[in-house]
Amino acid sequence: MKYTLETTINKPKNEVVALYDNIPNLYKWMEGLQSIKLIGGEEGKKGAKTEMVFKTSKRVMTMTETILLNELPDKMVTAYQADGVYNIIFTEFHEEKGKTVYRTIQEFKFKGFMRIIGFFFPKAFKKQSMKYLEDFKNFAESNEA
Repeated sequence: MKYTLETTINKPKNEVVALYDNIPNLYKWMEGLQSIKLIGGEEGKKGAKTEMVFKTSKRVMTMTETILLNELPDKMVTAYQADGVYNIIFTEFHEEKGKTVYRTIQEFKFKGFMRIIGFFFPKAFKKQSMKYLEDFKNFAESNEA
């Protein structure tokens, strides 16, 4: 499954990327994030691996983030792996008239039981992805870099 999402943030790109590229800020806009721990490589650099733990109302989920490419302030590519789900996110930032277009291309691959979930509920994944974009937009617009 692959899809593209975008939102426009009413701030200049340099301010938006400064907020985005700040690990402690993740707790401020990623709902349910409980912990972040570097488990390999150098933080923020290609090859870095980070364990992320999320808590929802129904369960605790652990995923591993791997930075595949970091060319911020323009683009970043990350991979996320959790039980039965592999997600690659191509993130881009473009400035247009003092505002920032925040675009992601998301590609999901599923294994086991998650293949069924991905097949029958693709809109749930897209909805959650869009929620993260909108939550970051709201955070960025209400904060100073």
